[in-house]
Amino acid sequence: MAGQSSMLHVRVDDETKEKATAALGAMGLSVSEGVRIFLRRVVADQAFPLELKVPNDETRAAMAEADAIVETRRARFATADALMADLETNGGK
Repeated sequence: MAGQSSMLHVRVDDETKEKATAALGAMGLSVSEGVRIFLRRVVADQAFPLELKVPNDETRAAMAEADAIVETRRARFATADALMADLETNGGK
């Protein structure tokens, strides 16, 4: 390990930070230790340590459709029964 260290600042939403802190804590690690392990894997492997894929056309279309649903707030149901009734009535359209 190098003799000197540098500070690394990372912005992440509160929910992700809380969940990552809990998950890493259950493994006996701090968030800082988790980030250090991640960066050491990048250095050792000279690659991103997770598989990343470019979404295909079908996946991109589904993602765009999901974004549109969220933006218009269409197809929101208060209960599962309401959802099922709508599906039976409209056939999922």
